[in-house]
Amino acid sequence: MADDSTVSAPAADPAPASATAKPSRPTDPDFLSCVLQPPTPSSSSSRPDADYAALRRFLLRRKPPSALHHRMEWRCNAKGYVAHRNFLLHRLDGGAASSSAHSTPGNSGRWFAAPATSEVDSWSSIRNLRSNSGVLSRTVSVSSKQSEPERHVRFAEPAYSFVGMHCIFDNCKASVTILKFGRASSDVLAYGSSDGSLTVCQVSDPPSVLQKLIGHSKDITDFDFSSNNQYIASCSMDKTVRVWEISKGTCIRVVYGVSSQLCISFHPVNNNLLLVGNANREINAINFSTGRVVSKVTFDNAVTALDIDHTGQLIFAGDAQGYIYSISVNSHTGSLSRSHKNKSCKSKSSITTIQYRTFSLVARCSVLLSCAQDGNLYFFSIATNAQGYLTLICSLKLASTVQNIRASFCPLLSLEKGEFIVTGSGDSNVYFYDLARPKNSCVNKLQGHGSPVIGVAWNHGENLLASSDSDGTVIVWKRAKSN
Repeated sequence: MADDSTVSAPAADPAPASATAKPSRPTDPDFLSCVLQPPTPSSSSSRPDADYAALRRFLLRRKPPSALHHRMEWRCNAKGYVAHRNFLLHRLDGGAASSSAHSTPGNSGRWFAAPATSEVDSWSSIRNLRSNSGVLSRTVSVSSKQSEPERHVRFAEPAYSFVGMHCIFDNCKASVTILKFGRASSDVLAYGSSDGSLTVCQVSDPPSVLQKLIGHSKDITDFDFSSNNQYIASCSMDKTVRVWEISKGTCIRVVYGVSSQLCISFHPVNNNLLLVGNANREINAINFSTGRVVSKVTFDNAVTALDIDHTGQLIFAGDAQGYIYSISVNSHTGSLSRSHKNKSCKSKSSITTIQYRTFSLVARCSVLLSCAQDGNLYFFSIATNAQGYLTLICSLKLASTVQNIRASFCPLLSLEKGEFIVTGSGDSNVYFYDLARPKNSCVNKLQGHGSPVIGVAWNHGENLLASSDSDGTVIVWKRAKSN
């Protein structure tokens, strides 16, 4: 709280006789000290910083007296401005560890504090921010401007709130179809686009483009980092698989196919093995060193997405008709064999995302996330002792879109037993959902893109989230620190 000199500072200068009809400024000490106190108290003193108080004093003197009176007279649940501001400061200082109805200012259970999972302020048009450098760095504020139905969808854990945009890459003029962070890396980000280019960036200060890999002639459909992040393997609609050495920015190998190559992944145990799904209804195991196909397995439809479990013994693949397959793989020889075909998915839409997770707080076992182009999300448990047999736990229907929008698991939370995912959308927002809540499952959304959001990806440190859109813009969001 401010001292006596600070409290009296906002008082207006003596007015001339002709101005005596104007409303006087508030003189309540608690109110004046409250409007002068900083967002968080200083760690060394309970008094506000002198520079901050002086700036607030200057700004308050410029406000009309009616604005200060309106703030002082404002009420919510019979509590005023001072009570609510002190309550919010108490939460910021760690008082939110045990949130309950008794901790609200009005103690009525109806008052909603500023939610932890609030939205980032929308920018009217992302195109207005474009610059010649191709990289923008911004810090934006956080607000709670949800629509009325969304106000009932709240999640108390602050882990999925964001402080704003860490940086923006807008050097690409075509749709960014896929983006990923490097393996075990919080700094290296790569993204592929519909013009065939593959861009590698660093997101640490200062953000910059490291390499632009040119070689594909059509859309890049997928890519993957090697375990040491020295190489990238990419696949494209131009029917080729290319292997790139990142440090030199050169293509060191090209593998030609007979159809569009749609998804790709390095084997997690044997990094000399590449698994590639294609439009010819195959998954090919390719020797990284020689470029030769060592094994293949055939399916009923084009293979559009795949992922591999942490042991390297199971591949999970989705096809163009919404089916999901489990495939056994020999880590040493690369031999492939089909295990199961899951028919739980009711949609007949192309699978855009297959993501494996080692453990789930909800299922208490390994799980799989599937996202289809028609907006259906599916969450499966995995029976590893039954060669990857999948059991559907729950599903979520989102708005369908013409884009191949992708989804991703969110970082695990230690205090909440939910299963959270993040996904792009056709309305230019990034959405967070809790799959454990069939109704009102949206817990947050990020606004900032100016076109449909296609790709999303977390970094290894789980403090940055990257999203890409159909205009070629990539935004890296900085996650708020949780207590």
